[in-house]
Amino acid sequence: MVNKKIILAIIILSIAGAAAGGYFYWNKKNTETNALDKINEAANKIKDSATQGVLPSLQTNPLENKPDINPVDKINPYQNIKTNPFE
Repeated sequence: MVNKKIILAIIILSIAGAAAGGYFYWNKKNTETNALDKINEAANKIKDSATQGVLPSLQTNPLENKPDINPVDKINPYQNIKTNPFE
């Protein structure tokens, strides 16, 4: 009877210890990920404030108004010929 009580107490203490250890491990892991998120947000804020007004707009395309200098378009005499009559 005494052995059963000792074994039951050991099992209960093992479960309680595993639960406490799991809680502290999960809490530490969650704190580390929150710290990384805060660091990333701070880095993005610093980057945005440092580059504000310095970098050109990314919507500009330098080749938007380039001249058409492709010689193949000018030389090809068969450009407007329809090759398949069933289309």
